[in-house]
Amino acid sequence: MQGVVHRLSALGFLPDGSVTEEPQQQGGGATFMGDTVTQDFYDKWQSLRRAVTERSMAEVAEEAAYTWFNRLVAIRILVKNGLASPVLEYESEDVLVPLLVSEARQGRMPEMDADSMSKLTELLDDDSKTNEQFALLIVAYCHENPIINKCFGRISDYTELLLPTNILTEGGFVYLLNHTEFIAEEDFRSPELIGWLYQFYISEKKDEVFAKKGKFEADEIPAATQIFTPNWIVKYMVQNTVGRIYLDNNPYETELQEKWQYLVEPAEKPSADSVLKYDELTELRVADLACGSGHILNECFDLLYDLYIAEGYGRGKAIENIFRHNLTGVDLDTRAKQLATFALLLKACQKDNAFADAHCLPRVLDMPEKEYSLNHFFGVFMHDMGEHSSTLLDAVKLCNQARDLGSIMKFDITEQDRKDLAFCIERWEQEHETHELNHNANDVTIAKLILALTEKYHALIANPPYMGRGHMTKELCSYLDQNYPTTKADLFSAFMEMMLERTLGNGKTAFITMESWMFLSSFEKFRKYILGNYFISSMGHFGWHIIGIAFGTAMTIIDKCKSNGRKGEYSYLTIDDVDRTKNVPFVFPKKDNGRYANVNQQDFEKIPGAPIGYWVSDKVKEIFRSNLALSAVCSPCVGLQTADNARFLRLWSEVDQSRIGFGFADAASAARSQKKWFPYNKGGAFRKWYGNQEFIVNWGNDGFEIKNFKGSVIRNPNTYFRECFSWSKISAGNIAFRKFPSGFIYDVAGTSLFSIDEILNPFVLGFVNSLVTRHMLATLSPTLNFEVGQIAKLPINLQNNNTINDLVEMNISISKKDWDAHETSWDFETNPLLAVDEETYIDNIHHEIERHEKETGERICIDPAAPELDSLEWRMEQYKQKWEHLFMQLHENEEELNRQFIDIYGLQDELTPDVPLDEITILQQGEVSIE
Repeated sequence: MQGVVHRLSALGFLPDGSVTEEPQQQGGGATFMGDTVTQDFYDKWQSLRRAVTERSMAEVAEEAAYTWFNRLVAIRILVKNGLASPVLEYESEDVLVPLLVSEARQGRMPEMDADSMSKLTELLDDDSKTNEQFALLIVAYCHENPIINKCFGRISDYTELLLPTNILTEGGFVYLLNHTEFIAEEDFRSPELIGWLYQFYISEKKDEVFAKKGKFEADEIPAATQIFTPNWIVKYMVQNTVGRIYLDNNPYETELQEKWQYLVEPAEKPSADSVLKYDELTELRVADLACGSGHILNECFDLLYDLYIAEGYGRGKAIENIFRHNLTGVDLDTRAKQLATFALLLKACQKDNAFADAHCLPRVLDMPEKEYSLNHFFGVFMHDMGEHSSTLLDAVKLCNQARDLGSIMKFDITEQDRKDLAFCIERWEQEHETHELNHNANDVTIAKLILALTEKYHALIANPPYMGRGHMTKELCSYLDQNYPTTKADLFSAFMEMMLERTLGNGKTAFITMESWMFLSSFEKFRKYILGNYFISSMGHFGWHIIGIAFGTAMTIIDKCKSNGRKGEYSYLTIDDVDRTKNVPFVFPKKDNGRYANVNQQDFEKIPGAPIGYWVSDKVKEIFRSNLALSAVCSPCVGLQTADNARFLRLWSEVDQSRIGFGFADAASAARSQKKWFPYNKGGAFRKWYGNQEFIVNWGNDGFEIKNFKGSVIRNPNTYFRECFSWSKISAGNIAFRKFPSGFIYDVAGTSLFSIDEILNPFVLGFVNSLVTRHMLATLSPTLNFEVGQIAKLPINLQNNNTINDLVEMNISISKKDWDAHETSWDFETNPLLAVDEETYIDNIHHEIERHEKETGERICIDPAAPELDSLEWRMEQYKQKWEHLFMQLHENEEELNRQFIDIYGLQDELTPDVPLDEITILQQGEVSIE
């Protein structure tokens, strides 16, 4: 990229696309920047300027950089696989001239057009122009090499002007390709290599795209949504879809079955009517409709190839059948499509080098960038389109949005339409070498795309793109609203629905996705649809970073038939279960971590919201079934969204306290006070019982300014100023609830819980801060995103329990003392060392007597010495003892509350009351070290 940008600058282009100077025609040539240049240079420069004007400098630079990057890497891979001569290697370590150039200097050069040959002949007279010679030769070589040409297409005429000047020098790109220690010999033989390189190539753009706020443009979607899937996950998905379909049809096959190490043996054999039958291998249709650089397609190729060989096919016929009948790939990104095509063709050549002439290409398609019409295309082959033309024209019209919508496009065409398309494509492929039909190449691509996206497949496998609605364009959101209302929350879930729809009855679908669809309320309807209509035959549920991303994921195999009581296999892995040097799990499935199960999926519907809680015990399911939902006694609510916190929020210490309205019990009295600022609950750090009271909000004149500010959202205003319990919606770990007294407004992050009867408050707060609630939320919301809907579904067993109430009130009191001991509290009174007095001293003695009696059973007597109020050291020691006692008392109280609720819910076999010391949320600033 840097080299291309430098070339653009040297050619007179400024960053905004304007030019400092342009070549001037003169006689039979031209002049530029004081030098005489050829007519060919002039023409290419003008072509470059048109490209920059029509698009942008950044886009043209990106295109040129990637054009050189992928072709040079691909050539190196072909060389390492014995499919090309070593044209990029240098004559010697001392002479940094590629063999492609030195061969040309000796009269051996690739085929090229007459103009290029003439220019090259002229350049070859000057050995100082190695770079210019290489640019011409490599373009000609790429056009001549059938694999490079068929996979990557022709190079734009101006691209050779943008070859970086340092590409051949020591440390340049070609030099690094020849001398890299980072790519081993065996890596070059892996068809995945170019996909991995592309993943790294776009990583910076991915970071840039995610750093921006708002919508992703069409050209940003590939970088934002492509994630390279680890090989073992791909094997799992392919073996349990394509492999399982084959075994269901060939139950006595054992040799291949032993080879498939990630094949799941079903807990129960499928019934005959739930097996997808086929007659010939050529009928087996498999696709990845978000194929990226082809990782999943590669694994499908390997497995299908093994099937053909096992059935007695020759190598060449097996490959041709796979490319022509079995395998389809589709992607939004043209570059990814090129790489997938290259990787598959490389695989074919590794099996049979007769495919080095690229006479048979895999079926990998991308999305059109321009508007097309099939009228002329059909006119060549069909004299009468008849009644099918209107539906096909509608389908073509939809393809004009393909760069925004991708494979989720739905085409309402008839089976006759499909036959017409297939007929025209077949005719085109028979005659496409003739000059007359070459201009229909784009049209036939559209026709193939429509066919691919209306096909019914035996197996569909994908790592679909992830994109929430906040990043979607208006067009994409609108299309999802109309066509995928159940799964519109994210692009990956829309892909899941699309894949299930395009799978044949009894076929198999596999995807690796975010885990959110398993738990969040926004996917509840979709979950229930899957559970009621399909069978989750197996799932690998993964913690963070298993596939290199910072959220949990799920690898799911779904059979397109009802479960009929069959049990699926579910297993969980964390990053510690993966051998990071090899990027494979130590054991999978892992059966000894408490998160492995064979489950009847209908059991999930026994839990509110039907989360995919495969690890949940029968006891917990019964608790959900037999108790009230928390929403029956409390209202969980989301609060105010100011739309501009910098404008409307302050820390309380930033405003004169006379302007702050503390302690008002309702909005009316707050409005009558004529105060401008009021306490504001904004969520905050992990803290239980009391605290996180730092902010104030401008709610003067009953919120007049906020209510009239564009973008603000006033939710549940009838709850403002009421006493409540609050939790932070997003947590890096466990959930924590805090009491907020009357007088607070709250926001979307400081979600709050309001009891219908305040007499219930201590019991409710004790319950939601207990291990029982945490245990239940591990089922309702393992994603660490604690929505009001999930809190509302917690099962509460109300009891009149004075022990619980007293413990909760004591916990609130201790936590409030801790909060108010700091100057950041508006109730701070004095330095805590100055607050130490004789009463503190006597309390410490009593605590020490009680502690000794608890530990030994003996009652001791301690005669107090005279207090040393003038000693700072003495005060410090008393302060330390006081807070050690309070800390341990809070710890003891929390464990007793856990014990009480574990007994109430009968969870002694699943939970212990223990609380780690680091989860006691006072002394958070390290004032006293508790060991």
